Amino acid sequence: MDDIKQGARDLEDKSKETWRKADGDESVADKIGNAGDDIRRNLGNAGDDAREGMDDTTTDYDRDQTPR
Repeated sequence: MDDIKQGARDLEDKSKETWRKADGDESVADKIGNAGDDIRRNLGNAGDDAREGMDDTTTDYDRDQTPR
């Protein structure tokens, strides 16, 4: 699921970047908008990766605590 969310973020940011360049001129505001989108995307992807790591750790812990 995280791969789908990451792909959706990438697609959204690329479409916004393309839309900002549609007028043929990339202004300072466009560059700031693109930088903000990149930061948001990278933080979202990092959060997904951290969540996945925690889920893996929890699964390993639960498996180790199960009586055999």
